[in-house]
Amino acid sequence: MSSPISVTPAIRAGLDSDQQFGSVVPPLYLSTNFTFRELGSPREFDYTRSGNPTRACLADAIAHLEGGAGATITATGMGAITLVLLAQLQPGDRVAYPHDCYGGSWRLFEELRARHHFEFFPVDFTAPNVHEELGHIRPKLVWIESPSNPLLRITDIRTVSATAKRLGATVVVDNTFLTPLGQLPLALGADVVVHSVTKYLNGHSDVVQGAVIAKTVRLAEQLDYWANVLGLTASPIDSHLVLRGLRTLELRFARHQANAQQLVDAIASHPAIAKMHFPGLSTHPEHSLAQSQQHGFGAVFSIELRGGEAAVQAFTQGLQLFSLAESLGGTESLVAHPATMTHASMTPEAQATAGITPGLLRFSVGIDPVHELIADVRNGLARADEVVAAV
Repeated sequence: MSSPISVTPAIRAGLDSDQQFGSVVPPLYLSTNFTFRELGSPREFDYTRSGNPTRACLADAIAHLEGGAGATITATGMGAITLVLLAQLQPGDRVAYPHDCYGGSWRLFEELRARHHFEFFPVDFTAPNVHEELGHIRPKLVWIESPSNPLLRITDIRTVSATAKRLGATVVVDNTFLTPLGQLPLALGADVVVHSVTKYLNGHSDVVQGAVIAKTVRLAEQLDYWANVLGLTASPIDSHLVLRGLRTLELRFARHQANAQQLVDAIASHPAIAKMHFPGLSTHPEHSLAQSQQHGFGAVFSIELRGGEAAVQAFTQGLQLFSLAESLGGTESLVAHPATMTHASMTPEAQATAGITPGLLRFSVGIDPVHELIADVRNGLARADEVVAAV
C-alpha cells in the first residue's frame, strides 16, 4: 500500500547538509551551548534546551509528515501531552478525553484534576450522543485517541472536530498508533497532533521521546516557547537516533500492517478468543469509519480470552516470538496485559468503564516472518484453550 504523503523529505532530512566535511548523514550536535556572534547578537541556536540543530532537523521532518506548520520534540510522550495541556489551558478550563484512553494519559488527567488545575470529563467518542455531550461539557480542549489504546475504538475525527470548533475548543489527536502514514489528523480538522515517538516513528525500542505538531505557525511557536519554559525538550542524541529510524518508517510500517492483518485473519475464529478488537475486521463497529479516515488499519490489535486471567497466564507462558512487555511499534513483536501493565494506574471502576477486562491482551505485531508469528500465537491460544476446557 503506497503512502498518502511523500516521505522523501523525511527520508532525506539533513542529508548532504554538512558544509565542513561533506558528510552524507547529518552531524550530531551534542553541544549544550553555542557562541554568540558578538554581544547582543545570538546565532540561530544559543542553548540546547531552547533549540538544537539535530532536534530541529527531526522536528522539520515530523512536521512535514503530519502536514503541520511546525513540531516540538519532547523528552517523552507524556512530556508531549503535558506540554499541550500546560501551554493551552488556563486554571479551571475543561477537557473532554476518551474514557478508554492510554493508562498514562488517564493518570495524568486524574492527577491534574485532583489538584484542581483543570476539569476533566471522560467521554465515549463512539457514542451516538457524543456531540450533545460535548455541547453540555463545553470543553476548552478535546483530546482524541483514535484508534484508542487498547480497545482500538475509532473516533470520527472530522465530525468531532467540527463540533469542537463550534464550541471554541482546540482539538488534539494522539496519532501514535497509526503514524502520519496511516492517518493525517490535521487534514481531518484537528489543531494539534501528539506522538509517543518512542513507538513507530523511532521504531527500534531504544529511544523514549515525544512530539507535538501544530497546524498553524502561531500555535507551533507557542508550543516551542512553553517547551523551553518547562524544560521538556528532547536530547540531541535521541533526536539523531529517531532521524535514523524515521528513514525506514515507510518500509517498517507497511510490513507491520501486513503482518497484523494476516495474523488477525489466521486466529480470528479461534475458540479461545471471546472477542477481537481490530478495525481491519469487517465486524468491527467502526470498520467503515476507519476506512474513510485512515490509510490502513495499523498493527495493534487486542483479544479477550475466554478463560480470563488464568488463560492469559497460560497464553503468555511459552511464547517464543512475542515478548511480554509494555510499549509498541518496535520491529519486535510484543504482547501486553493492559489490566496489570499499561493501564494498571486506572482504578478498577475506570477499567470497567473503559472495557478493560482481566482476559484482555494487546498485541504489537513486529516485522518478524508472519508464518512464525501465527504459529507462536496459535500455540499460545491452544494453551489458553486447555485452561477453559479444564474449568
